Amino acid sequence: MKTIRDMNISGKRVLIRVDFNVPMDENGTITDDLRIRTVLPTIHYALEQGAKVILCSHMGRPKGQRIEEYSLKPVAAYLANILEQPVILAPDCIGSESEAVVAAMEASDVVMLENLRFHAEEQGNDPEFARQLASLADVYINNAFAVSHRAHASVVGVPEYCVEKAAGFLLQKEMDYFHRSIDNPARPLVAIVGGAKVSSKLGALKNMLDKVDCMLIGGAMANTFLKSQGYEVGRSKVEDDLLDDARALLEQAAKKEVKVYLPVDVIAAENFAADAVSKQVTIQDVPAQWMALDVGPATVICFTEVLADARTILWNGPMGAFEMDAFSRGTMALAHAVGAAHALSITGGGDSNAAVKKSGEADNISYMSTGGGAFLMLMEGKELPGVVALEGQ
Repeated sequence: MKTIRDMNISGKRVLIRVDFNVPMDENGTITDDLRIRTVLPTIHYALEQGAKVILCSHMGRPKGQRIEEYSLKPVAAYLANILEQPVILAPDCIGSESEAVVAAMEASDVVMLENLRFHAEEQGNDPEFARQLASLADVYINNAFAVSHRAHASVVGVPEYCVEKAAGFLLQKEMDYFHRSIDNPARPLVAIVGGAKVSSKLGALKNMLDKVDCMLIGGAMANTFLKSQGYEVGRSKVEDDLLDDARALLEQAAKKEVKVYLPVDVIAAENFAADAVSKQVTIQDVPAQWMALDVGPATVICFTEVLADARTILWNGPMGAFEMDAFSRGTMALAHAVGAAHALSITGGGDSNAAVKKSGEADNISYMSTGGGAFLMLMEGKELPGVVALEGQ
């Protein structure tokens, strides 16, 4: 993959697509700056080369309207503090005023364009919007892995109008880690797949059967697999329309000699609430009016033993409703097991990364991917539109 390091960017206007859609509290204070800090190496490199750095990003879902709470102003101020130099926030991402701001740039200046999604044309991949964005730059760099699965104007439209285009260091790192874990992994390769829905991950599960040695399935999605095997799961979240698909996937796994581990016990509760009455039960004994909200201790022991032998681990999705303390133990235990494993470990998705941080194991994970949807698309065996766009002329 061609990267920014392969290009002469000295004195050039370099438009870098980043993902600065960071969480903020009600006072506009950034509460997690991971998405900012992970793109700093690319920004620093461009500044060292004397480039005119133009950053573009979305923030939230303003649905094509200019809404002040979604302005990138707090992000520009935060970045200026980190870089220890001014970061000029353009009044918009396109238009004459923004063009004037860019025209006034000197080498090693930094300009941040205002929220791309203040224009509906961004998500609609409007050609004219993409052309106007591209006209601000001599070089286009995609450093936003987290949105590279989306066919938006700033991701796939702009590259069509830029002759010089490449990946930033973050995008390169994301792709390298994923391919390292899939194309020629140290084995056993174990996939941990959790979260709420089978429907959102069925494609990934099917594709991974041709890649992995073992698969651990937890979270609410495990209920659909358990019910497909004849277990009664009470009022647990189940996708009844996917029971046949779940059953077929388990049969296919058996044919491919891929070991799939499902929960053998769960933490069940009367209702979905932090203060709900809960108890540990085997999967044969889930009360009719209760719901499974976490994997149980016996399941944790089983999953931990599998992970102890793993040499490569891919993790997408929590084991339960970990945001509630009563149902966090399974996910926390898995995070500790992954952190302790002598394996290349990669986590993907906001919930998985949040769980790892909550567990205190972040420093023991080989790589925490910045993109959930993009990570899942790669797990499905598909190409990312944003990466493909960099390869075309």
